[in-house]
Amino acid sequence: MYKDIIKRLASFGYTVVDTDKWLINFLINKVTNEIKYKCNIFKIPDGLYQIAIDMVCGEFLLGKKGSGQLTDSSINTDAAIKQIKEGDTSITYAVSDSVSATFDGLIDLLMNYGKSQFITFRRLRW
Repeated sequence: MYKDIIKRLASFGYTVVDTDKWLINFLINKVTNEIKYKCNIFKIPDGLYQIAIDMVCGEFLLGKKGSGQLTDSSINTDAAIKQIKEGDTSITYAVSDSVSATFDGLIDLLMNYGKSQFITFRRLRW
């Protein structure tokens, strides 16, 4: 999972350094324990693997930003396409008023997207 997290962070423009290794491993344990606890399972299923990676990345970026080790401009938050029209070709970009809001939205998405799928893997607790 560690190598996939490094690749996922690289896709956002963040380069992992040696000092990040402990924090990433800590967050892997934290997120996997949270998923296992909420689903009452002993192993992360394949269907939740990518969600776990995104959750670790979101926690990592939030921690880095909160500690002042990461600035909004160091992560690629280029505007995404919001709407495309074919007649007379019109493209609208999803632009936020601030880079910080876009970055915070990315972190929120990484940390929370897919949590609704936990119920699919939930086992009853006796």
